[in-house]
Amino acid sequence: MPTAIEFFKLLPKTNCKDCGQPTCLAFAMLLSNQKAKIEDCPHVKQEAKETLAEASAPPVKTIDVGGIKMGGETVLYRHERRFNNPIAYALAVSDNLDSAAIAERVAYIKSLAFDRVGMIFKVDMASVRNDSRDAETFARAVKDVCSAWDGPIAIESTDASCVEAAIKATDRKPLIYGADKDRLEAYVNIAKENKCPLALICDGPEGAVELVEATEKMGFQDIILDLTTQNLKETLEEQTIVRRAAIKKKFKPFAYPMMNKVGSGEYAVATAVMSTLKYGSLVIFDDLKSYEALPLFTLRQNIYTDPQVPIQVKQDLYPIGNPDEHSPIMFTTNFSLTYFTVRADIEKSKIPVWLQIVNTEGLSVLTAYSAGKFEPERIADAFAESGVLSKSDGPVIIPGLVTRISGKLQELIGRKVVVGTNESRDIPKHLRELTSQ
Repeated sequence: MPTAIEFFKLLPKTNCKDCGQPTCLAFAMLLSNQKAKIEDCPHVKQEAKETLAEASAPPVKTIDVGGIKMGGETVLYRHERRFNNPIAYALAVSDNLDSAAIAERVAYIKSLAFDRVGMIFKVDMASVRNDSRDAETFARAVKDVCSAWDGPIAIESTDASCVEAAIKATDRKPLIYGADKDRLEAYVNIAKENKCPLALICDGPEGAVELVEATEKMGFQDIILDLTTQNLKETLEEQTIVRRAAIKKKFKPFAYPMMNKVGSGEYAVATAVMSTLKYGSLVIFDDLKSYEALPLFTLRQNIYTDPQVPIQVKQDLYPIGNPDEHSPIMFTTNFSLTYFTVRADIEKSKIPVWLQIVNTEGLSVLTAYSAGKFEPERIADAFAESGVLSKSDGPVIIPGLVTRISGKLQELIGRKVVVGTNESRDIPKHLRELTSQ
């Protein structure tokens, strides 16, 4: 990605403000941080636009697989900026299953969904596997899967005629897996004709170069690279080599997303963890248990969270447990983890509460207070906006970590403020004691 100065050299340097920024340099800084588009400047010459577009294009291409964006990465480490497109997880469905068994299998895939900190974690894709080696059976299985599964699909086969039959059985654009050097031409032609992405089964980085260059010569670039080996260490090394060459050296044959087919069991999950951490865009499992899925999904959420933007919830009044006009009023910051932790502990108490969330720009209680974003005035404004004080005459409970602002807050809202707990885990006990008085 070019620096701000490199962008600036290609801008008109008129400081006209038509882009919405005070100076061309300010606009160039936004461009370098991917927070603006070159089209926002109406005065850039077409030649400069083309140069800037080429220079600012991600070193790893973005490939669309049924609406899931894969690749598009610009850095090796998330702390440098962020990772853009989260890795997708897929579960295989064998075409040896009958229609009823396929429906049951898809229902199981759908059941691997978890609600965590206000987000739904789930499997992203179903991958239909041509175990039967029969085109008609494969097409029937793809049709059955598509009737039960609304999301993107992949089709796995070593027979081009089976792939063609499967594609005709659906109006979707499945990921075709996979082309090796022996069947490359046939698979590329099918992918081009049907406008489907194609996975290339690569024999190491050298083999990837050979396959990619051959594919590009045929005029096709919607490809994903599978560099999976039988050895976890080798897979890690090869994916690191490929991604470093793409990011650092702008090596064009490696400018594509990567994927792994991992099987099932502990080793498969370990490989998926590696792929999540080190540059994978898709993992296809033969099977995945719920106790394996949840920690894997949680890891993905953590890795693909933008480190520069805290996860936040909306400033609002959240009733918990059908509170009434006498229920306690609690408040905390809009940092997502704080909110969901506090909410869960309130629910454990079985006591109805009005929970006011205050916009602290995603900071936790002490951090927000230290930054001047959790002051009595801001809290009072949030109360006024939601009207919570008119909804309940119950006690207002302040987080114990910011007890020092209780006096000022009490003056501003004209209501007695009760000091709460330092730790969220103590909320149930505190609420029971408070309401029993």
